[in-house]
Amino acid sequence: MTARLIVRTLSELCVTVGSVIVLFVTYVLFWTGVRADSAMHGEIDRLQERWSDGPVAGAPAGPEPDGAGAPPPAAPYARGKAFAVMYIPRFGDSWAKPVLEGTGRDTLARGLGHYARTAPLGARGNFSVAGHRRTHGDPFKDFPKLRPGDAVVLTDGTTWFTYRIDRRPYRTLPADTGVIDPVPRKSGYGGPGRYLTLTTCDPEWGHSHRLIAWAHLDDTRRVGAGKPDALRS
Repeated sequence: MTARLIVRTLSELCVTVGSVIVLFVTYVLFWTGVRADSAMHGEIDRLQERWSDGPVAGAPAGPEPDGAGAPPPAAPYARGKAFAVMYIPRFGDSWAKPVLEGTGRDTLARGLGHYARTAPLGARGNFSVAGHRRTHGDPFKDFPKLRPGDAVVLTDGTTWFTYRIDRRPYRTLPADTGVIDPVPRKSGYGGPGRYLTLTTCDPEWGHSHRLIAWAHLDDTRRVGAGKPDALRS
């Protein structure tokens, strides 16, 4: 009788633990994704509303220049606030994510995060952005698919910035902060320029390493001139 009671108790305990694990996995895989998708859509909607109301705060006066030499914004980005939208055609026609200032946990739960110590969008230096590979909407789930020549397009409401990936994603350790230097180490770039660095975790469900993608600014155009060629289907 005692043996049966022990077996039954252990069985019930296993069922309970299993149920908790299933609920936790469901939360991680599904609910955080739902919340993150809603938050990211909300950030983009608020940005577009702000842009439609008039000139973007911090944007240069007058017409925005064409070519690959766009000036940086006149005002710093506000921590935790969205200031741009990123599009990566390689990840799908509907892939669009807000870019916010900072890389804190709360910020990355609402979109991609700009490393505060790196260059502004389009400026000389290294505009560097982090994003989750999995959970919180899986924004960089397809990161390993990036290939040389792929476009990474951003807009700040006044200008389109088109960067081009220069090499396949590079794997390194989290302590390797040189990857977001003004001239990123191990990128192959020979000197100063207008660069973009994207970072995410590796392996897919871990964080022991980082995947890095580097790109250079290839083109800029006024928003009024229409979408860049990379976004035209």
